[in-house]
This record gives sequence, structure tokens and C-alpha cells, in this order.
Amino acid sequence: MLKEERQQAILNEVDLHNRILLTDIAESLDVSIDTVRRDVKELDTDHKLRKVHGGAISLGFTSNSTRNTNIYALEQKIEIASKAIALLKDGAVIFVDGGTTCLELSRLIPTTIELTCFTLSLAVAMELSSKPNVTVIFIGGRISKDAQIAIGANAIHNLSEITVDYSFIGTGYVDAQYGLTEFDWDIVQLKKSVIKAAKKTVLLCISEKLNSKHRYKTCDINAINTMITELKPEDELLHLFKNNDIRLL
Repeated sequence: MLKEERQQAILNEVDLHNRILLTDIAESLDVSIDTVRRDVKELDTDHKLRKVHGGAISLGFTSNSTRNTNIYALEQKIEIASKAIALLKDGAVIFVDGGTTCLELSRLIPTTIELTCFTLSLAVAMELSSKPNVTVIFIGGRISKDAQIAIGANAIHNLSEITVDYSFIGTGYVDAQYGLTEFDWDIVQLKKSVIKAAKKTVLLCISEKLNSKHRYKTCDINAINTMITELKPEDELLHLFKNNDIRLL
């Protein structure tokens, strides 16, 4: 594989999943860790992604005070967020996860609706703070510099003490048979706690992530009440998900 092809494959993965591990990319491309590390360093220098310890993150995943125009599949994520807005009702207590799709949801929440919103995400909290009728409660903990969210035991403990009407979450990987998975053990523990804290959990997921899985399991697919993609519910790609006790939007 040529270097240009290899680097494009790296960019495709980091755009789709927001964060990647060097070990995973080296294995999938059948090259050495050192080769992938050099590629990622070059891509970082060219401002196509950001190199972090052991991996890389997409530029769209970084938190800024201004609108980020580097978000992968932005139109699809806006479509997903638009569908999710229909679930919101005045007076609801919700949780909004970190990640680019959840950030689009935060941006689209109408200024007229009254909500109480819990979040672990610095970017989501800042976005929601501009909504005059949304009470924002940040769940504190150790801040992940890569994902810009609170993680760790304190965040998990705080989640155990709340109940929300809806939790809106993202995922790195989702499979109709295997459920939701991630490569980051700490993130899995957080998402498990979020799901336990919610009366209903809504998964926001672009269709490119369907039928994919990774090391650590967050939950079975039927632990999710509703899955929202940019596709129509009758789309063939969602066929396997219809066999589970899950609402598709």
C-alpha cells in the first residue's frame, strides 16, 4: 500500500470514529506501529488530524469557542440531531453525551424550550449555556484532554445519583448482534452509568458505524430504547436492528 493510500485510510478511520489507536490502525493496515506513528505525525503537521498519546483524534472532535467546520458527515449528523429534537418536551430532564453528533443536538435545541440538561462534555455545556431556558448541570470529574469530557470515579458516582428522562448518547461502534462497543475502557464505564441513569436511552449514530464492533462492550443493543440515524427506518441497512426491541427513527 502506498503512503498516500495508507494515510487516507487513517484519515477515514479517524473521521468516522473521532478517535483511533495506533495499534488498531497498524493491525488493520498490516504495517508496523512505527510506520503508522510516522504517518500520523505527518498528518498532524499537515493539520489533517491531531496526534495524541497512543493514537489520533479528528479535528472535528476538538473543542473550540467558535463553530468547527471540520466535522465529518456534518449534514448527516444535523439530520440525526433534528430527529432527536422531536423527542424533547418542556420540563424534561435529559443527559447529552459528548461527541460531534450530540454537539449538533445541543446547537439545535430551541431557545424556547425549558429543559434541565446534565452533561459530561465541556463543549456541550458551553453550547447549552447560551440557551436561556436550559438549566445546565456539568457532571464533574477528571477531564480527558482528548475527548474534552469528565471521566473517572467521581463522574461515575455523580451519575449514580441522578435519573433523567432521556439520555442522548453516541458510540464508537454498534452492531445489531453484539451491541455498543468502544476501545476505551473508561468511556465504557461512563456510558454504562449513563444508561443506568436514564429512563430511556437514545443512540445517535451515523449509518457508517453500523455493523462494527471493538474490544469493550457498553451494552446489548436492546438496552437502547431508540436509535436515530440519518436513514429512513425502513432502510435495508437497519433490517437487522428491527429484530431487536428497539425503536428506529
